[in-house]
Amino acid sequence: MTVDLGDVRLARAAEGLLGVFNTAGVLDPADVHVAARIGRLGGETDEEVLLAVALAVRAVRLGSVCVDLAAVSHTVLGEGEEIVDVSALPWPDPTRWLAACAASVVVADGPHEPGGRPLRLVDGLLYLARYWGEEELVRRSLTERAAAAPPDVDLARLRAGLERYFSAPGSERQRLAAAVSVLRRVTVLAGGPGTGKTTTVARLLALLHDQPGPPPRVALAAPTGKAAARLQEAVAAELPAELRSRTPDAATLHRLLGWRPGRRFRYGRSQRLPFDVVVVDETSMVSLTLMARLLEAVRPEARIVLVGDPDQLASVEAGAVLGDLARAPGQPEASLDTALEAAGVPGGLVGGSVINGVVTLRHVWRFGGAIAEFSRAVQAGDADTAVSLLRGGHPDLEFVESDDASGMRGDVVAAGRELTEAALRGDVATALAALERHRVLCAHRRGPYGVTRWSAEIERWLRAALPHAPTGPWYPGRPVLVTANDYDVGLFNGDTGVAVAVPEGLRVAFARGGVPTLHPPARLSEVATVHAMTVHRGQGSQFRRVTVVLPPAESPLLTRELLYTAVTRAAEFVRVVGTEEAVRTAVGRPVSRASGLRHRLASTQVT
Repeated sequence: MTVDLGDVRLARAAEGLLGVFNTAGVLDPADVHVAARIGRLGGETDEEVLLAVALAVRAVRLGSVCVDLAAVSHTVLGEGEEIVDVSALPWPDPTRWLAACAASVVVADGPHEPGGRPLRLVDGLLYLARYWGEEELVRRSLTERAAAAPPDVDLARLRAGLERYFSAPGSERQRLAAAVSVLRRVTVLAGGPGTGKTTTVARLLALLHDQPGPPPRVALAAPTGKAAARLQEAVAAELPAELRSRTPDAATLHRLLGWRPGRRFRYGRSQRLPFDVVVVDETSMVSLTLMARLLEAVRPEARIVLVGDPDQLASVEAGAVLGDLARAPGQPEASLDTALEAAGVPGGLVGGSVINGVVTLRHVWRFGGAIAEFSRAVQAGDADTAVSLLRGGHPDLEFVESDDASGMRGDVVAAGRELTEAALRGDVATALAALERHRVLCAHRRGPYGVTRWSAEIERWLRAALPHAPTGPWYPGRPVLVTANDYDVGLFNGDTGVAVAVPEGLRVAFARGGVPTLHPPARLSEVATVHAMTVHRGQGSQFRRVTVVLPPAESPLLTRELLYTAVTRAAEFVRVVGTEEAVRTAVGRPVSRASGLRHRLASTQVT
């Protein structure tokens, strides 16, 4: 059982160190109960070991794969909404703590000790056994694919294709990324918004079609339905005209892998996906567990292209796989360097050898101005430049440090009016476009800086300003967010739509790439009105104008990745609402997700 004490949820049976850390707000009751149960079933009574177990459970809940016991007492502990002072807690001595865990009956010590225990300790990192297994599966799969014989490639055709598709100044790294993706089994195509990632993918597909043999079977996928629709639409727009009719349908990763509710994925180790090339967009949102399932399902000889921005927020679940892959140290691959030279992409042209198949695009094609400068300053951890840009009076970047919400209110009402008028006259395309005119993004779900508060405020503004005030649960112009996958209807968690009045009655329109889909409201079971959303929810989306509401500097949710992700959702204009202290705190606080993948990839790579 649990009890509430103010903002702290207490496990009634918590005693000893578990009780102390639960009372302090570090451990949730679930962390305590799992640790206590493991201790009872395994016969472990050492309080320090049980505390380590609870912290390992907590780590996964907050996005890490494991817990670094030597550093946990002086690092930012998680991303919850509670502010926790941990400096005075009775942290165990790290050396003694690690030794106690290594000797525990519930912990397998080292990477080679047989399994069967609920936890594993490797290089000072304590894992729940399941997550150790998944990290090891990802590491082993990537290592084996790197060690396998490279694909058969006609280098002369590849060179001619690269000259044809990547001749523009500034496209040198796009050219490199496409060449590496043709020559290697696994490629990581990294880069921020507007750097040409999707253009590179489209032209890569053209290069692969140009190789001898039958046309490759291609799968396009992304973590959310919204991101999958955007990927398909963007690839189709960028493909050469003669290939546009062959644009593959993009799918969510769950649909690609054949998810069946209550059952395992259809595709996996025993039944592989029937594709020669698998492209995954928005890979920063892919959890360790989902990446493990994907790598199990992709045939060993197939190409995998992982596309995304490693500086964005990672998955809401455990793991930061894209960041680990993009930043893992390594050595050049001599055979790849030789093939690139033959394909007309020598290392000197692009600044050196490719490491671990990672190519980062840096040239920004789509937007510039103060938004791009500000996002670069945030990426670099340069708070002085970031604040200077915010105060610079730029037309595309505004800083609101007061309680004056007039600017935000103006954007909200203008977007709401355009949305409602289009919805009332049944203009689906205009309504869907208006849906992306402006969005409020928050770090928190609740509280004075959260989605709940600002959604209520926006509802009040719209009721006061619009002649057709919203009434009832469904009305023309209602913007909605799908909150759970619905495979029967073909909508997925994260999709956004708008209710429109059409001759058949009220319908909810969704942009799915190509022709919008229309659904009766009664068919939609898991939706919410979306005037504001968390930054996590906004990931994978693009809006013309964005208002970012920052919480106080004390909030542990305030991180560099959150601010960067929020501002890069905007195509034309960003408004940051908060204090200078909050901005400086965010820029100076990168997310630290404990993981052993980056280190172990570097230590076991094949050169």
